[in-house]
Amino acid sequence: MKAWKNTPLHIKIFVLLIIGCAIGFLFGERVTVLAPIGDAYIKLLKMLIVPLVFFSIISGVIKLGSPSEFGQVGSRIILFYIVTTILAAGVGVVGASLMNPGVDAQGMLGSVENVTQQEFSLASSVLSWIPENIVNSMAKMDMIPIIIFAVLFGVCIIMVGDKAKSVSDFVDAANEVMLKMTNLITDLAPYGIFFLAMQLTGTLGSKMLTVAVKFVAAVYVTLAVILLVVYPLLLKLMGRCSPIQFYRNIMPALLMAASTGSSNAALPMGFDCANKRCGVPEKIYSFSLPLGATINMNGFAAALGIIAITALELYNVPLSVSLIVQAVGMGLVLSIGAPGIQGTAVVMSTILFEALGLPMGMLPLIAAIWPVVNIGTTTINVVGDHVATCVVASNLKMMDHQVFQTKNAEK
Repeated sequence: MKAWKNTPLHIKIFVLLIIGCAIGFLFGERVTVLAPIGDAYIKLLKMLIVPLVFFSIISGVIKLGSPSEFGQVGSRIILFYIVTTILAAGVGVVGASLMNPGVDAQGMLGSVENVTQQEFSLASSVLSWIPENIVNSMAKMDMIPIIIFAVLFGVCIIMVGDKAKSVSDFVDAANEVMLKMTNLITDLAPYGIFFLAMQLTGTLGSKMLTVAVKFVAAVYVTLAVILLVVYPLLLKLMGRCSPIQFYRNIMPALLMAASTGSSNAALPMGFDCANKRCGVPEKIYSFSLPLGATINMNGFAAALGIIAITALELYNVPLSVSLIVQAVGMGLVLSIGAPGIQGTAVVMSTILFEALGLPMGMLPLIAAIWPVVNIGTTTINVVGDHVATCVVASNLKMMDHQVFQTKNAEK
């Protein structure tokens, strides 16, 4: 029992997922009698969504401080992170739309009748995101208006300054409380996923395995496009840096990210690469890399785009321009606002499905394959941090190009 308690969460999820799938295959639809247990876990996740998003976004905005304090470096780094995250989410949506990981299983999880398709109008879409009544938006779990209100609330706290310190302290404390509650509920993930997987495989059988393989393939093809096309173009066109030399320089940090699956674990190696191999001054990388490890989740944004398209296909919802725009927008917001906790993919996917008006039936699949996907997404996240660091340093003429071009053996 003690050994199980000390087992990492992702291993617990994997073990109980396999057991749940085996029981589902063995007993078939008879396992549906236990469906309420899995449904209860879904309700617990949904319970977190509004307060977690609300307080985490306000807290994040407050921590950014006054834009004037960032100066040239901060504003450019943040802008670059936002642009690359939008690009990554867009590449994910386009890649999934072309590869169609869920098309062969359309309608497998049922259909959603309340997602109505309308002629796309940018004006009407933007207007629908502006909250008329924030309490009503929270009650309906209408996520985009909640996010917009949270951002504005955070900006106003900054503008008020010291007079709002008590409000700022309350938001930080509330955010810590919500992160603690999220940790407690994600600790239950192995058991919730066990019952959800048992129900899913008991009713759907092997079809879900095909979807899983196609989903993972779509993710890695998309990540390869970002790694080999998007980032090199940004480095060459915006930073005047050699992409090949760049990848040689950051290889230790890249390997650390891939082996640990953690952006934070790759930070010490990233500092060393930025300084000794890329010639970036400390005042840039000491700001850009820790910030990037927190808000610049390009790989995660791409994966969220693929999750959105796959879920829409599985529920037989026709794609529209408005849904695609919403998927890209949610990829940006959720990847920036993703809390640094275990089970983030499941929690953020829950928010994504709520925003798109979809049920939660795909969560067991996401939980099952995320350890495989996380290797690639984390690697892309870390590489994106270094791309931004080098591009901004080069644009500001703060990069030592002689160090950047020096062969690794000489460093």
